[in-house]
Amino acid sequence: MREEKEQAKETTENTEKVEETKVEEKKKGWTINKVTIWRILAYFALYSFLGFVIETAYGFLTQGKLESRQSFLYGPFCGIYGVGAVIMIVALHRLDRTKKWKLFAGGFIVGSVTEYFMSLIGEILFHVKWWDYSGMFLSIGGRICLLYSIFWGILGIYLVGHLNPKIDRFLDKIKSKMKPKTAKFLIASLTIFLFVDFCITGLALKAFNIRMIVEHDIDVSDKESVVRQYHAIYDNEKRSEFIHRLFSDRKMIRTFPNLKIRDKNGDMVYFDAILSDIQAYYFKINLNLKG
Repeated sequence: MREEKEQAKETTENTEKVEETKVEEKKKGWTINKVTIWRILAYFALYSFLGFVIETAYGFLTQGKLESRQSFLYGPFCGIYGVGAVIMIVALHRLDRTKKWKLFAGGFIVGSVTEYFMSLIGEILFHVKWWDYSGMFLSIGGRICLLYSIFWGILGIYLVGHLNPKIDRFLDKIKSKMKPKTAKFLIASLTIFLFVDFCITGLALKAFNIRMIVEHDIDVSDKESVVRQYHAIYDNEKRSEFIHRLFSDRKMIRTFPNLKIRDKNGDMVYFDAILSDIQAYYFKINLNLKG
């Protein structure tokens, strides 16, 4: 009983310290819904990395494959997790943590909207589908579905109610061990790296997507436009050689093994199936334990 009281007291003190730190941060910089820009950037980087770890572990446990699950060309980051976590935390952090139904409803709505628009942006900017829920119950455009929206709701309860307070204490502990300017420099450097990585990834995906459509004669609805873009990019010999070297088929397939595109008939075309001579994973184990 005494130990429980001491733990409760320690938890309360830690929470008070986190809140005090946040108040100090608010006095020194811009905020969004009372969360500082610096903390938001730190959240994005940290949760993007955690998302990469989760996705990689999930893929290995369910498929027996150790494969890339990153959303950027360089670095172990899964951006959808970073964006989703930041939006959810900023939108829901002021809710009463004891009202789990509110956290669930908020996570359900915010997570679903975020996932929908992330998928839409991926298709518009990069012309690829990172996931497709078509055929699943109450799917909207294959971008979201009821099952994963429920998962977002559950995540809202766990993320805002349990995980993020621990992340706040972790960030504050790191921050207390370095000078404020050093902490900001590190966060700013990582943010710049991620932004540059995002831009390079966009260029790489566009160049690779166009190359796959034209060189493998994939019949898409805007084929003529894609062919014109292909010639504009690849007719220059030096540029073509540079792109093939930097964004080779092997590099793209190993980094984004689940890339796919919808053809003119509405069927999904998987790039790893076309480039079947390239192993799309690092290694694989047989999960079939029968016999």
